[in-house]
Amino acid sequence: MRIVIAGGHGQIALRLERLLAARGDEVAGIVRKPEQADDLRQAGAEPVVLDLESASVEEVAERLRGADAAVFAAGAGPGSGAARKDTVDKGAAVLFADAAVRAGVGRLVVVSSMGANPKHEGREIFDVYLRAKGEADAYVQGLKGLDWTILRPGSLTDDAGTGLVRLEAHTGRGPVPRDDVAAVLAELVESSSTAGLTLELVAGSTPVSVAVKSVAGN
Repeated sequence: MRIVIAGGHGQIALRLERLLAARGDEVAGIVRKPEQADDLRQAGAEPVVLDLESASVEEVAERLRGADAAVFAAGAGPGSGAARKDTVDKGAAVLFADAAVRAGVGRLVVVSSMGANPKHEGREIFDVYLRAKGEADAYVQGLKGLDWTILRPGSLTDDAGTGLVRLEAHTGRGPVPRDDVAAVLAELVESSSTAGLTLELVAGSTPVSVAVKSVAGN
């Protein structure tokens, strides 16, 4: 498979790129800064330098053409202000989804957040973030002609992955290692049977591959 990842230099994305490259997939990661390219190459991914905050739909679609699947894993980051929550966490996600449709990519997996909700109330930065993610998710959920899956992890940790998770429509809050988020994403891009599902993810007791197959069968 050829898989293109938006936010290719993120902590989850770099883990995912290593997993996909190791199993023989062709991986490309979209990054904003040219100096990030070497890190992607070391992870086994082809770097694609493109700023999703200023790119057009057609420019993004051009980078997506020929891909079997796409993953949106970009984010403004914890140090960013409210404006970039709107331009990256919402705007770039919408742009990427539109570009995937235009490019004929059949499969899209979006990394969202536990608690994402377009109607989330509050004025703190994290509240703005949850609204932005929720609005982006709602947009993707309304798209036609695209097999999308939205993944909403709990609190991300840098603990070593266990390969054991809880993946359901509603899990309740909890932590999850970034390693295990990447492992779930690697399974999801291959499993179109999870298309149309919005899933929550926390640490649990079910092996990743079994968890994905189980939720796909429900």
